[in-house]
Amino acid sequence: MATDNPPGLDYRQLGLVCGIEIHQQLDTACKLFCGCPTVHREVEDSNFEFFRYLRPSRGELGQIDRAALEEVLVSRKFHYKCYDTTCLVEADEEPPSEIDPQALKISLVIARLLNMLIVDEVFTMRKMVIDGSNTSGFQRTAFIGSNGCIQTDQGPVGIDILCLEEEAARIIEDRGDSLVYSLDRLGIPLVEIGTAPDIVSPAHAREVASYLGMILRSTGQVKRGLGTIRQDVNVSIRGGARVEIKGVQALNLVDKIVELEALRQVKLLQIREELNRRQAAVDGSIFDVTAIFSGTDSKVLARSIKNGGVVLACRLAGFAGLLGRQIQPGRRLGTEISDRAKRAGVGGIFHSDELPAYGITAAEVGAVRDQLQAGEEYAVIMVTGPEERARKAMDAVFVRAREAMAVVPEETRRATPNGCSEYMRPLPGSARMYPETDVPSVAITAEMLDGLELPELFIARSERFARDYGLNPELARVMAASPNYQLFEEISSRIQLSPSIVVRALETIPIELAREGVDVSVLSDDHFKEALKLVAEGRIAKEGLAELFCALAKDPERSVDDAVSASGLAGVDEAEVARIVQAIVADRLELVHSKGERAVAPLMGLVMKELRGKVDGALVSAILKKEIQNILIK
Repeated sequence: MATDNPPGLDYRQLGLVCGIEIHQQLDTACKLFCGCPTVHREVEDSNFEFFRYLRPSRGELGQIDRAALEEVLVSRKFHYKCYDTTCLVEADEEPPSEIDPQALKISLVIARLLNMLIVDEVFTMRKMVIDGSNTSGFQRTAFIGSNGCIQTDQGPVGIDILCLEEEAARIIEDRGDSLVYSLDRLGIPLVEIGTAPDIVSPAHAREVASYLGMILRSTGQVKRGLGTIRQDVNVSIRGGARVEIKGVQALNLVDKIVELEALRQVKLLQIREELNRRQAAVDGSIFDVTAIFSGTDSKVLARSIKNGGVVLACRLAGFAGLLGRQIQPGRRLGTEISDRAKRAGVGGIFHSDELPAYGITAAEVGAVRDQLQAGEEYAVIMVTGPEERARKAMDAVFVRAREAMAVVPEETRRATPNGCSEYMRPLPGSARMYPETDVPSVAITAEMLDGLELPELFIARSERFARDYGLNPELARVMAASPNYQLFEEISSRIQLSPSIVVRALETIPIELAREGVDVSVLSDDHFKEALKLVAEGRIAKEGLAELFCALAKDPERSVDDAVSASGLAGVDEAEVARIVQAIVADRLELVHSKGERAVAPLMGLVMKELRGKVDGALVSAILKKEIQNILIK
C-alpha cells in the first residue's frame, strides 16, 4: 500500500494537487435514452454487425478539440456488435428518447447525499468522442449539480460536479487498423462525480474514493461487479501539469496511481533540467535507413521491410543516456516517446540507449549513426512500418522530445495494473462540448426534490448494527454493505439467535458454497428464515447450515423440514451426544493420556464428523472436555 510520504516524496513540498472523478453505472431497468435493458451480453449472441468511420467536427465556438484531432492520426474502422437487446438508438439510426426518469431520480438522490446545489433544469450536452466508443461520435451528458462537499480525515473535500451520462460501448478486439465494440453496454446510465482539487496525499485520495463508493452503494441502485465503477485521477505537482489517469478499477490502486504519477512528474522535471543544461535540440530531420537493414537478423525489421515497410531514423542532440532513464517502475522516457509513436500505428520505437538488442547489431547501430552524423552525445531513434505511418510516428517522436525539453505535457493517460500509466491522448478542452438538440430539457421541481427518499448510508448503518446488535466492527461493516441487510434485521428481531450466526448464514456460508459450485442464487429469504429458526429451536446445529443450504439449492421447491430429514441433519439429544463422545474417546485413550487436555482439538473434529452438523459445537466441546477430565482424574 502506498504511504503518504514514501522516501524522497514530500507531497506538501511538491505542491501536489489532486482530484478524483468517479464513474458509476446505475442499476436501472432501461438505458438512458431508449427502452433497451441494461444487461450484459456474450459476443456470440450478436445477431447483427455494422461498421463506421468517425471524424472530428468543430464545436460550438468553431474549434476542433485537440484530443479529437489526435484520434484521427490513424484512420480506423470501427465495427459494432448488435443484439436483440439493442436498438436503432445505440446504432445512431434513430433519435434518442427523453432522459430515463429512474436514472434521473437516482442521480438526484446522489446529489442530495453529496450536499450539492442541484440545477433548476437539466439540459443534455454532446461531448465529442471519436475513438469509436460511441457510434454517433459523441457522448450525451447532462449536468445535475455542483458545489457539494464531503468530510474526510484531512478536512472537507469539495464535490465540483455531478453529471448523468450514457456509458460507452465495450471494446472487444483491437485489430490494429480497426476496433470491434459491443453495443450491449452503450447507453447504460452512468453518474460522473468530480471532486475539487482538495486531495492532499495518495492515502487521502484512497479515502475519498472509498467514501464516494460507499455513498453510491448506499443507494442500493448502482450496478456491482468488475467494470461497473471506474475512478479517474487528476494529478499535478508544482512545475508539472495536470494529468488525467483514466480507468482505475481497483480501489487499492488509487493511492499507488497518485504516488507514481507524482514520481513521474518529478523525474520528468529532472530530465528537463538536464536537457536544458546540455542545450539539447531536436532538428526534425528524418532519415531513411532501410538499406542498412536489408540483411538484418532483426525479425521485426526484416518482417516490416519484406512487407514493404521502411526504417526511418532521427537524431536528438543532448538526449544520449536520458531515453533509458526510469521515470516509473518499468517505464522510461523512451517508453513515453514510444507511446506517442504507437498512436500513429507503428509497434513502437528502437532507441540507442537500449541498442544493440532485438536482433539489431552494434555494427548496424554504428552505420545508422554514421548516416545521421550523430555523435555519442546524440540519442538515435528508429521506427519501422508503412512509410506514411512511420513518418507520422516520427513526427510524434519530435513532438514528445520537444515537450521533454520544455514542459511536463498535459495529457490523458491509461492506468496500468501495477499503478503506472501510459499515454492515451492530449487532455480534451471545451471545444468538444456542444448542445444536444434531440433531447428535451427536464425541469427539476420542488415537488421532485421533496419526494426523494434518501437511504441510510453504510457508515451510519454499520455503526447502528454494532450498537444495536452487538456485532464486532468487521461483521457490522459486512452486513451493512450487504443487499441482505433488511433480511438480517428481520431475522434478528424475530428469532432468538446470536446476530453473528445470522451474518454467517446470510453472507459467509453462501460465498463458500458458491466457490464450490453450488447455485446459491436459488435460495429464497424464506429458506434462510426457516433454517435459522430451526437452529434457534435446537432442531439442527449451526454447523449443519452449510449442508442444509446445499440440499435446498439442489431442490429449492422442497420444504426446509424435508431437506433436514433428507440430509440426516435432525438434531440428537444430549444423551446420544454423550454416548458418541464416550465411544470415540474410549477408542483413543492413548491419545488422551499422551496429550491430556490438548486432545480436545483432534477429538473434536472426529466427533463433529460423526454428528455431521446435528448438534451445536459448544455442547460437543463441553461434553468432550468433561469426559477427558474424568479419564485424566482416574
